[in-house]
Amino acid sequence: MKEFIIERLTNLRKRMNEEKVDFYLIPTNDYHGSEYVGNYFKTREFISSFTGSAGFVIVSQEEAILWTDGRYFTQAENELKGTTIKLYKMGQPNVATINEYLRDSIDHKVIGFDGKCMSASFVNRLKKELNQLDFTIKADLDLVGDIWNDRPALSCTEAFILDDKYTGESINSKLRRLENKLKEEKADLHIISSLDDIAWLLNIRAEDVKCNPVLLSYFLYDHGNYILYCNKKALNKEVTKTLNDNGVLIKAYDEIYQDCKKLKGVVILDPSKVNYLLYQSLNDNRIIERMNITTEFKTIKNDVEIKNNYLAHLKDGVCVTKFIYWLKHNVGKIKMTEISCATYLENLRKEQENYKGLSFETISGYDYHGAIIHYDPTPETDIEVLPKSFLLVDSGAQYLEGTTDITRTISLGELSYEQKYHYTLVLKGHLQLGNAVFRKGTNGSALDMLARKPLWDQHLDYNHGTGHGVGQFLNVHEGPQRVGMGPNNYPFKKGMITSDEPGLYFVGKYGIRIENLMVCLDDCLNEYGEYLKFDFLTVAPYDKEAILPELLTFEEKEMLNKYNKRIYEELSPFLTKEEKVWLKDVTQEL
Repeated sequence: MKEFIIERLTNLRKRMNEEKVDFYLIPTNDYHGSEYVGNYFKTREFISSFTGSAGFVIVSQEEAILWTDGRYFTQAENELKGTTIKLYKMGQPNVATINEYLRDSIDHKVIGFDGKCMSASFVNRLKKELNQLDFTIKADLDLVGDIWNDRPALSCTEAFILDDKYTGESINSKLRRLENKLKEEKADLHIISSLDDIAWLLNIRAEDVKCNPVLLSYFLYDHGNYILYCNKKALNKEVTKTLNDNGVLIKAYDEIYQDCKKLKGVVILDPSKVNYLLYQSLNDNRIIERMNITTEFKTIKNDVEIKNNYLAHLKDGVCVTKFIYWLKHNVGKIKMTEISCATYLENLRKEQENYKGLSFETISGYDYHGAIIHYDPTPETDIEVLPKSFLLVDSGAQYLEGTTDITRTISLGELSYEQKYHYTLVLKGHLQLGNAVFRKGTNGSALDMLARKPLWDQHLDYNHGTGHGVGQFLNVHEGPQRVGMGPNNYPFKKGMITSDEPGLYFVGKYGIRIENLMVCLDDCLNEYGEYLKFDFLTVAPYDKEAILPELLTFEEKEMLNKYNKRIYEELSPFLTKEEKVWLKDVTQEL
């Protein structure tokens, strides 16, 4: 029984009574709409014990409910045991959405939340959908913070400026591009709250969010003036001078709330990234709600960034290949666990030049743990890795040259026909998407079926997206492009970096996922239009022992053979003699 969670819920309900709040909302969020958040902002984890990166809790006097998506169903079920918190599986039949639940519950009631940690888009949508009900909102209540006695402090890590040899574009050039675009759209103001957008715009990096090299900050463009709001202690004299020399004024982190009350003019902002209290402070300004201009800019990597990305992935591919070799040659001979395997891989990466840390917590799931899509091994769940079944390792690193994200499902002994069959189906979809050629203007929703069709043909599927955008020594997940079944109208463009990661998961048995990152490139221009293609950035072998060649089409064999030839040519100069002999064998033509 998780008594400490029950005690926290009791204490929270006491505060709710004191504030006369009937329903208290706790998202997974910081002040900036980030996917991953610093320890200070982990209020949802504190109140629920659920550690996944996506979830939403509502607490009333009668019950507490956690909503999360398909990546975390199994994990949430395990972590909520003994907490009295109910799990609502998002997107499943007969499961109420957050808004539907509130619609049926809050008439003549009071809802409270911390408006700094709730996006403007969420609250505005909630108010619109529930406008027929009589309810009151209290948006300035950090009630979980009130009961969190040993809450960590806000992060404040030392920032640095990323050299132009890695970014391919100066701070001045990016600021001018932003200003020109704002003038084109007849806007006077632009509020940027998302941390990766600010990091990209100012070529600034820090470590305020684990695995994401960003600085806690806001950025404001105000009639030709550039203002960065952050903890000034994070900026040394050199960084401050560089920003000042580029016309950037530096102000205290929280000053933006008062400054926004004084703004006049037409303001562009992304309501999914700007928090509700900040949005409310804009008073009577005309607001244009749209994606941040910088988001559109940074998703297109320039030639320097793409060249650097190939280098980052080569270094990373060497590490992953050495790891697979070590794993296959030592399993059953030395004791290894999910955590020790992840640590071994991380240590290989640490040896690489310009390594700056992991890009996310390594998913290392052996056997039945591989079926937990975002499994994060802990000392309590860590199990021994044995010479049988699969080990699924989804991992990535941050280098000055770029961000990596790779998944390999590794066979560690004799596999059943069923396991090989499922592995090959996933590989087929992975190859089909990665080798796609398509008309300019095509989006990820249109391409998603390439990865799913081999599975759908066998009435199989996976409950997550197929691909996400990736930052340039930035967040491992970024928009606007994605590959998935949901609506996404943003087309692929030359220079975008996206993942390709279909999978299959069988609860209690095993999981399979194969992931490469790929860059979108020009293919050809003819009388039918402009065509684009993908090229894999990731270089690391698939598992030859898990492939059933007879299931691959001639075209798929050609795709695989071409990739395997490239892998050997690029990786072999960095391997030992024994590793090279092994790699030659596992990349032989089919």
